[in-house]
Amino acid sequence: QVQLVESGGGSVQAGDSLRLSCSASGRTISRFAMAWFRQAPGKEREFVGAIGWRSGSTIYAVSLKGRFTISRDNAKNTVYLQMNSLKSEDTAVYYCAAKEEGAVRRSGYDYWGQGTQVTVSS
Repeated sequence: QVQLVESGGGSVQAGDSLRLSCSASGRTISRFAMAWFRQAPGKEREFVGAIGWRSGSTIYAVSLKGRFTISRDNAKNTVYLQMNSLKSEDTAVYYCAAKEEGAVRRSGYDYWGQGTQVTVSS
């Protein structure tokens, strides 16, 4: 089992930047594909981006590519989501997810964090 805890959320203004962290415990995540999802009020959860475990390759939601960047520090057992040029429509609860030895993907994750709220005011 791996436990995931997100942090770094908060309230910001449009145009600001924010970096979310996902800290893992229970297992080392060096062999896990890691991903970020988000869920806005009244909407379904949507894929944000993911990073692979083998090569560190990344994929993103098309609409977010260029503004959001995922990175990982296996020594710290932590994954990050750097969000730049934030917009009001980025307001959501952001979740971290993991899949052991999984290919970088947009779905099919086994472990989930509790989420962290990001609110962007225009």
